[in-house]
Amino acid sequence: MDLKTRIENVCRNIYDPEIPINIFDLGLIYNIETYENGKVLIIMTLTTPNCPVAESLPIEVKETVSTLEGVSEVELKLTFDPPWTKDMLSEEAMLELGFL
Repeated sequence: MDLKTRIENVCRNIYDPEIPINIFDLGLIYNIETYENGKVLIIMTLTTPNCPVAESLPIEVKETVSTLEGVSEVELKLTFDPPWTKDMLSEEAMLELGFL
C-alpha cells in the first residue's frame, strides 16, 4: 500500500468530535502530497473557521500522520478556500448523516 493511501486510511480514524464522521469522509482533507524523501504536505480545512477544535484537530492530524512508517516530516496547511460545504461529504458520510 502506498504512503498516500496509508495517510488516507489513518485520517479515516480521526473524527470531528461534533460530527460522528471521520475527517476524510467529511471532506476536510483537500489534498495529500507525498515526496520520495518521506515528507508529506496535507492541505485541510475545518467545517467552520470558528470550529471548537480549530487548534487541536490539525495538530492531531499532523501527529498521527507523523507516526506512519516512511514519513519523515509533515507539513499541514489549514485553509478555508474553498470553504467547506456539505457537498464535500463522501457518499458514505452523506448516507450516515441521512442526506441520501
